[in-house]
This record gives sequence, structure tokens and C-alpha cells, in this order.
Amino acid sequence: MDVNTLYHRTVEFFADRVNTVRGDQWADPTPCTEWTVRDLVNHVTYENLWTVPLMEGAAIEAVGDRFDGDVLGTDPIGSALAAAREAIKAVTTQLPLGGSVQLSFGETPKEEYAMQLAADNLVHGWDVAVAIGADTRMDPHLVHAITRWFDNQEEAYRDAGAVSTRRELTGDAQHDLLARFGRDAGWGPHHRTLVRFNSAFRDGDLGAALALVTDDFVVETTSPAPDGQRIEGRDAVRTAFTEVMRTPGMIFTEEESFVSGDRAVVRWRYAWAGSDPGHVRGVDVIRFRDDLVCEKLSYVKG
Repeated sequence: MDVNTLYHRTVEFFADRVNTVRGDQWADPTPCTEWTVRDLVNHVTYENLWTVPLMEGAAIEAVGDRFDGDVLGTDPIGSALAAAREAIKAVTTQLPLGGSVQLSFGETPKEEYAMQLAADNLVHGWDVAVAIGADTRMDPHLVHAITRWFDNQEEAYRDAGAVSTRRELTGDAQHDLLARFGRDAGWGPHHRTLVRFNSAFRDGDLGAALALVTDDFVVETTSPAPDGQRIEGRDAVRTAFTEVMRTPGMIFTEEESFVSGDRAVVRWRYAWAGSDPGHVRGVDVIRFRDDLVCEKLSYVKG
């Protein structure tokens, strides 16, 4: 498959997924843990907007901050699709002419730039799809082409911090491409619930946190020693969570988390202010049922 065709098809893959985002999904979490669906689409749209002037020979300084900030506006789907169309036109026209583009790290052949963009559109297209529950299947030909290209790029990408730690490979082509880009190919509803639950707890949003738990939600607290306290039912937990969230200067920080099946483990740090400030670090073992949190068992150091 030639680079022009590959690029065109990966951008279409991304655009097709964006076109299915519902109005109530833009704030949903994605496998890119710092980004919502809107953040992620804004990022790729920003790249697609840059593609046109760079492919046409513009210097970075000439473009300046033209595309900084929110590029989606009040019509995020329309804005994203328009940018994708213009980027495809630019690559289709300019790639056969050869030459290079000016990137932040130096002159880069147009074909290499197009491959970087193709990889971004393909992987981020999957990010959008899995975040909104759309079709996550990639064309095997696209997966094969991007994988072959990434064979020579993975180390540089990882050294530059462009991708996170490689996940376990399984021999499945799509799974392994995602794993090499630092993605958990099993990302799904439980991941979304965990992100929302931890965010609500961090923000002290009691209503949002309790909306993500089952009626028979069970919590085991870290105190009193040695076994903590077992609290059963959403209403009883409401009282306990209210006390925690009202602690002066409460700061809940998620240090690490992972999901496996119907279970999750979260490493966290909980700090407080007041007359006797301090912090503790601990772990939650979480269980899901029907895409809600049904159990949260907490353990603490010391």
C-alpha cells in the first residue's frame, strides 16, 4: 500500500469514529488518561490543521499560534471532519511532489511525516472508538503497514516520551500494535467507570461518586486497625464518604491503577491540612458489577 493511500484510509478511520460521537460523550474518559474524548479529538484535529501549511512548505514560525487552543468550537464533529478533509487534500496533492516539511525537530521527508500522521490517526481513532463504545476493529492492512513502519520508530518514540511503556504482546496484530503504543487493548467499560469514580472522589463530588456505585455497594475502610470498618449499602457509604470529602485540605491523588476483568487495583495518596496535616498512601481493591463499582476494599501503609 502506498503512503498516500495509507494516510487517506487512516484519516478516514479516525473521522468515521468521530462522526459517531454523541453529544453526551465528549467529556467521557479515554485510554489517553489525561484526555477526554473532546481533548483527544481536539489534539488530532490540531494535527490535521497543521498538516496543510506544513505540506505546502510553510515554516513553523509562519503558522505561529494559529491553531492553538480549542479548534473544535461549537460544532466539534463538523470542525474535525473539515480539518480531516483538508489534510487529505493537502497530502494527496503534495506527497507526490516529494521534498520535506519543517517540524520542531528538523527537516523531515514528507513521506515520513505522512506516516507519523497516519499512525496517530489510526491509534487515536481506536482511542475514540473504545471510549464511546463504537467499532474498534482496524483494517488489517492498515495495522500491518503501521506496524512495519513502527518497527524502526518505536524506540525513538518511547525515548522521546511520545508513547508509554509497551504492554504485553499476544501475537494478535491489532492487539500488539496497540500494546507497542502503550495501549491496553482490553480497555472498556470498567476502565471508564474507574476513571470517573476516581475523578469524582478527587474532586469531592459525592453525587457523581455515588452515581457510579451499586445499591449494595460495600466499602472496607483502612481504620480502625487491624481490620478497618465494613460499610454496606449506598446510603451508609454516603455518610462515610461525606466525612472523608469534608476533611480540610483533602487531596486524593491516584498514583497508578489497572483493571483486569471485573477487578481493579488503585494506588493512591490521601493528604489533608488543618491543625495536624499529613498524608497516607494506600491501595484500593475494587470490584465491578454491571459497569458500576460494587466493592471497594482499602488498605494503607503503616
